[in-house]
Amino acid sequence: MKLTRKQQGIYDFLRHNAERFAHPPTYDELCQQLGLSSRGSLHKHIQALVEAGLVEPLAGRQGIRLVEWGREEVRQVEASIPHLGAIAAGRPIEALPQPDLLPVPGFLLSRHPCYALTVKGDSMVEAGIMDGDLVVIEQRDSARNGEIVVALIDDHEATLKRLRNNNDGTVTLIPENSAMKPMSYAASRVRLQGVLVSLLRKY
Repeated sequence: MKLTRKQQGIYDFLRHNAERFAHPPTYDELCQQLGLSSRGSLHKHIQALVEAGLVEPLAGRQGIRLVEWGREEVRQVEASIPHLGAIAAGRPIEALPQPDLLPVPGFLLSRHPCYALTVKGDSMVEAGIMDGDLVVIEQRDSARNGEIVVALIDDHEATLKRLRNNNDGTVTLIPENSAMKPMSYAASRVRLQGVLVSLLRKY
């Protein structure tokens, strides 16, 4: 089932703001958040999302919640995420803010807010990440050792590298290119901006 632009917007709002609600939102709460004056109009759009298998109504509260993300029909739905510009996979360069929306198949996203970046450079080629690829990043400020992360250095330069937290209070950002050396920084100089979840490539 193909969603209308308004239905897609409501669904994207629910996905990207799920953690803001202590409980699944009611229709009145959604109208307020989405700037809609008519509960009837919202109900029509919500019904379309219910029929598409994306949300389910809550008995007694006149509210809705997202259907479990693991269901295949949900994961196939396309969502729009912000494309924030370019990021280096060589030397760090400043990420360029470009608030364009990029349509991405749902199975390439995580359950948490995501954004996309264009890769510049070849330091991650041995991980299969090439110059010009689009990477989908789950927005978070922590990661496990070995994960590929977007790291902001000195609050200015962003880079895509594999993470290693060291016992001496430093952070090492490791390229996946045997011709390049890892870069180590004091942990206070590095802020994580997200973790790689998928990749898009156009041939």
